[in-house]
Amino acid sequence: MRAARALLRLRAEDLAQASKVGIATIRRAEAIDGTTSMTEPNADAIRRALEMAGVIFVEEDGEGRGVRFKK
Repeated sequence: MRAARALLRLRAEDLAQASKVGIATIRRAEAIDGTTSMTEPNADAIRRALEMAGVIFVEEDGEGRGVRFKK
């Protein structure tokens, strides 16, 4: 999530507003690598907001997960 936000040059506050979750939720999710205690609806809302802003999440393919811009 942090990589996607950085790629888009979004502030945490901007992502919180776009995804309609609290800034504390964004900060908690980015503070922990791997599994977080974030609820599934919040995770989905954040992912949708990032995807709508122009990134694609690349799933694990043996070389790690990642993000990139949409074509």
